[in-house]
Amino acid sequence: MNGTAEEHVVLVNTLDQAQGTMEKMSAHKKGILHRAFSVFILNSKGELLLQQRAHHKYHSGGLWTNTCCSHPRDGETVIEAGVRRLQEEMGMKCQLAKGFDFIYRSELDGGLVEHEFDHVLFGRSDVPPVPNPEEVSDYKYISFTHMRAEIAAHPDDFTTWFRICFERAAEHLGK
Repeated sequence: MNGTAEEHVVLVNTLDQAQGTMEKMSAHKKGILHRAFSVFILNSKGELLLQQRAHHKYHSGGLWTNTCCSHPRDGETVIEAGVRRLQEEMGMKCQLAKGFDFIYRSELDGGLVEHEFDHVLFGRSDVPPVPNPEEVSDYKYISFTHMRAEIAAHPDDFTTWFRICFERAAEHLGK
């Protein structure tokens, strides 16, 4: 999402039950728990597709993260939202399946707080991405072994949520 004022997030409780909606920036300024998703796409070699967030993003600009992530719209399933954002951010279509979810809270740059009930989605594709430059600065495929070494050596190069869920994603995939 590009950070425009009319975007809303679905507020949830710790059981992921909807509690209404709130304008996205307000939810991030107040640190209110809301629904989100993170997509992990692997190619046939078992490598993870990472994106580098566009440098001008409203938070975590220039950091590396999972293939794509965002917030579902009110009335949209997490899978539908994941498929939509994968197309909007990475120019890819791929079938997605839910793996697991987790809740995290993290203070970010610019006085923002991410407090999300994050659904982690997985897909497989060898279709090369065509990233949207408004969302993505760069992308790369990386093995799980090399990813672990990169996070250990340069943790500040990666988004908070990606660092939190990477090992659980690897475990889910048997990597």
